[in-house]
Amino acid sequence: MRRNHLANNLLLSLGLVATPALAQSPLPTEVHRYSIEVAGLRVGTMTATRQALSTSNVRYSLVSDVQVNFLVYHLKVYYKVINQVQNGQLLLSTVEAHTNQGNFTSRTEWKKDHYDIVADQYKHHYRGTEVRPIRYTVTDMFFGEPQGQPQAYGEYFGDYFQVQNIAPGHYQAERNGREDEYHYKNGQLVSIIKKNPLKNFIIRQIPPPPVSNR
Repeated sequence: MRRNHLANNLLLSLGLVATPALAQSPLPTEVHRYSIEVAGLRVGTMTATRQALSTSNVRYSLVSDVQVNFLVYHLKVYYKVINQVQNGQLLLSTVEAHTNQGNFTSRTEWKKDHYDIVADQYKHHYRGTEVRPIRYTVTDMFFGEPQGQPQAYGEYFGDYFQVQNIAPGHYQAERNGREDEYHYKNGQLVSIIKKNPLKNFIIRQIPPPPVSNR
């Protein structure tokens, strides 16, 4: 037994005996949560998640759940965006929208040298192609200021928002008359004003819970 033990130690020191692989630390996941308000009332939530699948692949998701009942104004929207990004380039974006007006989808997919874009949303239908690699989207705006980004690809519409820095930490995103305002503090998105002819929607950051020292 002692001889076997010594032999095993010798083989181990020479690297000739397999050793259990060290457990890999999990890849980081970043989550931001927001409340959605109309006329001062909370009507829904929004969650933005960024998950590193590998050093070159990242999965983004943006989930919104809204229910509004104001007299004759009724709105129900469940909205989910999933973006697959490789080496900084969008490869696939899917959008699902389930509303009181029906169910809708959008899809943007990279096909080696171009994107196929299909957007079938409420009162918005678009089919087209894009040859430029998409490297910045509206979902990216939830994870830091769009510094130096003149455009953000709107996954829902299959089209670009024009982005303008109008004050420190204050950006305006505009597309076809639709205008949203993004407010950042210390590089973190703290609120969005989504302008609506009836009532503006305010998306407000929910601060993360304090970290326990125990």
